[in-house]
Amino acid sequence: MTDLFAPIHDQRRAAAQPLAARMRPATLEEFVGQQHILGPGKLLRRLIQADRLTSIILYGPPGTGKTTLAGLIARQTRAAFVELNAAAAGVKEVRAILTAARQLLDTTGQRTVLFLDEIHRFNRAQQDILLADVEEGRIILVGATTENPFFSVNSPLVSRSQIFQFEALSVADIRELLGRAAADKERGLGNIALQLDPAAVEFWATACDGDARRALMALEIAVRSQVAGGPAGPVLVDLAVARESMQRKALVYDHTGDAHYDAASALIKSMRGSDPDAAIYWLARMLEAGEEPRFIARRIAILASEDIGNADPTALVLAAAAVQITEFVGLPECALTLAQAVTYMSCCPKSNASCAALAEARDDVRNQRTLPVPKALRDTHYQGAKSLGNDGYKYPHDSPEGYVVQDYLGVAKQYYHPTDRGREATFRQYLEKLVLLRTDSAVSSGGSATPGQGLAEPKS
Repeated sequence: MTDLFAPIHDQRRAAAQPLAARMRPATLEEFVGQQHILGPGKLLRRLIQADRLTSIILYGPPGTGKTTLAGLIARQTRAAFVELNAAAAGVKEVRAILTAARQLLDTTGQRTVLFLDEIHRFNRAQQDILLADVEEGRIILVGATTENPFFSVNSPLVSRSQIFQFEALSVADIRELLGRAAADKERGLGNIALQLDPAAVEFWATACDGDARRALMALEIAVRSQVAGGPAGPVLVDLAVARESMQRKALVYDHTGDAHYDAASALIKSMRGSDPDAAIYWLARMLEAGEEPRFIARRIAILASEDIGNADPTALVLAAAAVQITEFVGLPECALTLAQAVTYMSCCPKSNASCAALAEARDDVRNQRTLPVPKALRDTHYQGAKSLGNDGYKYPHDSPEGYVVQDYLGVAKQYYHPTDRGREATFRQYLEKLVLLRTDSAVSSGGSATPGQGLAEPKS
């Protein structure tokens, strides 16, 4: 039965749409951003234009055009197009779509494009339902997600799809979109007498963090809130109105997702790279996003041993203090302690010599023959120890040097190679001095140096 009121319903639904939805581009030429995958001659653009799309997963932050691109694919492709949101769909609904897609292919030869928004919200079992049809090409899957698909999507499904990563839109991209929306008389705000301060546009373009939806929402709020019940005449949107329309900047930060791990990685690598300015920025970003401060303190403590070590032993003391103070004081005050620790770690000389020594020694323990404890080092606090030959230990403090030549390992092996940076340079000099003492002792005794004393020169 024909719905006589369909045109009226469509008009009303269109009028109810927010500005961001109304301004979605109708063609690829109108699409803004993602030129690294959609620019002229790029793979994804060629696939869409040639209608030769294979299953793909679009991955990136919100408001960057994933859903918009799916709509363009729907217009471009000659295949049937079905749109589904994973958050609201169940297994029964997905099975029904797959069955209909098979029937359509069998009867007409036409394939079906299934756009699955928020595909990461499907659990593993739900994702598995798609595998056979994607594998056989009975459906073309277009998945969209803000989560890293290599973690949130089944590996078999990922292997059968091409991954295209979307980036946050640039300030220039957002500026262009805002300009279009303000001027467009059919879909935008072009029918309203509008005076848009460039400072307001610049604020939105910066503060939205590359999220076009958020910027357009702020523009619509700024204009509509003044049109409704406001004085007659042009609508003025200045910087103050722009700030009020967007309110506090909301950081995209999932405490179990990419943003969490990427920010933590950036913080650690900035400290390791001796860049206090970058490190303090990543610290501020994590704190502003609500990151657990104890997690940050733990990462600092790990770095103090892994990347600074004996180049500055005080770093570990300060890191331990940061962990304790963070636990005892909490936010907001512990942020000051974390800032001190982060900048200190960034400015310390760096050495991973201790970490590398442990890794090499553990590899030997796992893969080489296990070394017996030399008899002179074995425990002698029991009756009969000497009868087993467990004696001969030389007490270093009995020597004026506080050192005696003695076999502590049983083989000639050097694991620890102190650097010439920071305090570790002093350790290196001390160990080199012991090499000379052992050499002199060997020469005077007419023998060779004691095994296990590492006569090789320490690495620089």
